[in-house]
Amino acid sequence: MTEPTTASPPPDEPPAPARADAYPLYGPRFQTDPAELYREMRRRHGPVAPVLLDGDVPAWLVLGYREVHYVTDNPHLFARDSRRWNAWSRIPPDWPLSPLLGFHESVFYAEGVEHRRRAGAINDALAGIDPFELRAHCERVADALIDVFAGSGEADLVAGYTDQIPLLVMGRVLGLGEAETTGLARDFFLVSAALEGTLDADARIRARMRRLLEHKREQPGPDIATRLIAHPAALADQEIVDDLLVVLGAAHLSTSCWIGNALRLMLTDDRFALTMSGGRRSVGQALNEVLWADTPTQNFAGRFAVRDTLLGGQHIKTGDLLILGLAAANNDPRVRPDAYTSAD
Repeated sequence: MTEPTTASPPPDEPPAPARADAYPLYGPRFQTDPAELYREMRRRHGPVAPVLLDGDVPAWLVLGYREVHYVTDNPHLFARDSRRWNAWSRIPPDWPLSPLLGFHESVFYAEGVEHRRRAGAINDALAGIDPFELRAHCERVADALIDVFAGSGEADLVAGYTDQIPLLVMGRVLGLGEAETTGLARDFFLVSAALEGTLDADARIRARMRRLLEHKREQPGPDIATRLIAHPAALADQEIVDDLLVVLGAAHLSTSCWIGNALRLMLTDDRFALTMSGGRRSVGQALNEVLWADTPTQNFAGRFAVRDTLLGGQHIKTGDLLILGLAAANNDPRVRPDAYTSAD
């Protein structure tokens, strides 16, 4: 089978109503103890569970490790283009998750040949980064942030450190000036958390990327934006803007959470907190452990069923949305039995 290159129109029939046994992926329980919620879903539904997004919009959460791999390895069955979604008719204009699922002409939603064209340009642009220069810049950014709170005796390591590093580094890599990075972290947080004001935040981020593109056409530099403009793939301006957003969003949000989760582990877990000076547990080990136990990207939206199919014992309809439950999959008892108690 070959990958689809364009999205099929959504089915004529309306999407199935939300199931009564679906679990909300919002609210206090999801925010405070998602791990227990995933275990309960798995016990009741197996590796694929019906869920509700904000506004009680139905979707599927893929909890199983093997099932997540199957979905991502079979683009002919589970495609990227969000225009395939069969629930758009029930989505209000101000839906807070629209920036995450609404279609844009980016590599994120591209399929087949188009995805390879866009991804190839991004890979080439990233390959132009000098890793030694990047490492030195990361160290300078980290040292400068630490200097701000080093003498105060206390610090908010999330707001003052982990949320700042990736954006400050990526701003320079992409070609943004320091002034243009101001406010980006807050806007990305609003979009990723689907908080009030998320649509305005998304508009502000896109405006910054358009200004960057205009500036780099006039003053090229050794940065990702300039390399994408000059790439043989001949990307259109809107394609570059959307793909810069994908690169910046992926680098900032996931890396910020990864650093923060690793810091929390090192400061609170006796295996790290009591032995860091002795070297028995390294920073690298902490970073690797949190990728499994406390992954920075908990759930990832998503994939859309190209046709009716069966996954994890569930009947998936054409156009259904599948959320990749990375945190749940990393603790799947079939691949990590040590992550579960005997009662699970």
